[in-house]
Amino acid sequence: MRTFFMVATGFPTFLFTVPLLVAAGFWLLVAVGAADPRTFDEDADLGALGLGGVPVAVAVSLWTALAWAGSLGAAVLLEPLAFPGPARALTGLAVLAAAPAVSWSATRTLVRLPRRLRPDEPGPSTPDSAGPLRTVRPERADDGLLRGDRPDAAHRAPGRAA
Repeated sequence: MRTFFMVATGFPTFLFTVPLLVAAGFWLLVAVGAADPRTFDEDADLGALGLGGVPVAVAVSLWTALAWAGSLGAAVLLEPLAFPGPARALTGLAVLAAAPAVSWSATRTLVRLPRRLRPDEPGPSTPDSAGPLRTVRPERADDGLLRGDRPDAAHRAPGRAA
């Protein structure tokens, strides 16, 4: 347990521990009803990053948790192998660079998983995805005039000339 706390509060895991605590606090507020999980949806569009389809708070929280867990696991595994001094700092920098990248890839996969399981459900609707607006015009069989448009139309059979 001591090793866990040392690694969680040490470099580089501490850089992910603080955002993880903020995300946990946010989800605690959501649980008690003081916040909405879609609070940040208008502020950021994560579709360009491959993380669309879920609320922004879900994607960012998942990314943060996976980066923290990856950083913690890598730091624990590499702790006995790293030499003191510059080698330890370089190992920490390597973990700091790899954890967010691997976490983004894993988050992207996890966000896409529900769409693969239910492909028939429509995705999120955006104004740009609706397509062009079209005007529908009814076709008329009587040269553009309805039966009641001409006074003598009621007395004539359709298709006969006057």
